[in-house]
Amino acid sequence: MARLYEYQGKQLLKTAKVPIPQGEVAATPQEARKIAEKIGKPVAIKSQVWAGGRGKAGGIKFANNPEEAEKVAKDILGMEIKNLKVEKVLVEEKLDVDKEYYVGVIIDASREVKAPVVMFSTEGGMDIESVPSDKIAQVTVDVLRGFRLYDALNLCVKLKVSTKVLPSIAQAIMGLYQTFKGYNCRTSEINPLIQTKDGRIIAGDCRMAIDDSSVFRHPELGIEVAREAPTPPTEFDKIAWWIEEGDLRGTCYIAQMAPDKKGLGYVGYHGIGGGGAILGVDALNRQGLKIANYADTSGNPTAAKVYRAAKVILSQPDIEGYMLGGFIVANQEQWHHAHGVVKALREELPKRPGFPCVILLCGNKEKESMEILKEGTADLQKQNPIEIYGSDKVYETEFLAKRMRALVDEYRKKRGIKA
Repeated sequence: MARLYEYQGKQLLKTAKVPIPQGEVAATPQEARKIAEKIGKPVAIKSQVWAGGRGKAGGIKFANNPEEAEKVAKDILGMEIKNLKVEKVLVEEKLDVDKEYYVGVIIDASREVKAPVVMFSTEGGMDIESVPSDKIAQVTVDVLRGFRLYDALNLCVKLKVSTKVLPSIAQAIMGLYQTFKGYNCRTSEINPLIQTKDGRIIAGDCRMAIDDSSVFRHPELGIEVAREAPTPPTEFDKIAWWIEEGDLRGTCYIAQMAPDKKGLGYVGYHGIGGGGAILGVDALNRQGLKIANYADTSGNPTAAKVYRAAKVILSQPDIEGYMLGGFIVANQEQWHHAHGVVKALREELPKRPGFPCVILLCGNKEKESMEILKEGTADLQKQNPIEIYGSDKVYETEFLAKRMRALVDEYRKKRGIKA
């Protein structure tokens, strides 16, 4: 899922006529001061990162005047919250809170449901999992009939919401669902939905995540990489995503695992099939090796797509080896992988004398694939150790990891590096 920042989600809610606090986003302390001056009353300075618990981490603070806002923004910008650097803050009016509610919409993908579920609670400001069940009302949406205003009103009535604010809360629930549907979300929530002491209903905070496959429909959101990730995309991630974005034939998932490599022992990892590939990662870790990236090319990708994936993986500086971990007897035609990998190796290995490779490729067209790999790398093996294995080693994760470690150690010796 491609996540949105709070300020992005609030703009979508505003379009759906859900009231949001007056405010704007700032990237510098000076910008924060100007926004506070424009608001003209006490403000909240909120770090914009993809993480919960911002308040406890010091990422949400208040300021009584523009001077304080500038100082607080200076303290928050640049700090790290759960390893995420704060590059922007949301400066918005400080709300006079009387009560907090929760509203959320998720996809229930279970076989029995397979539909959106709208949830409402009179206990906001905490994770919905922590709320007692008698404080939660929910409805499964009939995707043919849709979700209507009276459905939202019924959720409020079930939990005995005051008639003074019932229409406003129902409208906020309706607005959240419309945003969820209109932007192809996998999940969306307003938490808390705030009732102020003067009776206003305002979205105090929100979280939204767009379905990866629907990101192309919403270029206005500026999502650079349509992947679920705990951190903002690196330049490596963006380059890797361009491969998948421009060619939908088969899967090509590549994520950078170690943007800042510290020490030795990193290898470029090229997996085939999620579960089996993870077993290969575990085996490498047990041998004291770390993966600089995680990749998966499965679903019968073209040779061109595999080539681009291998090329990106091999382009990483400070890696000490390359492993193609095809820990699966795949029904895809593996000679596409063989052709793609050979082309990438022929272009990259001459730049790295002694750089080792361990290749495991199993499945349909395996015999032909082995011939392509061996013939295509024969001359490369004069200066680079390349070990090629087939289905007889598909379950030998420990053996292959040990071979990778042995070749890495030999590579270090040739370069005069002590382990």
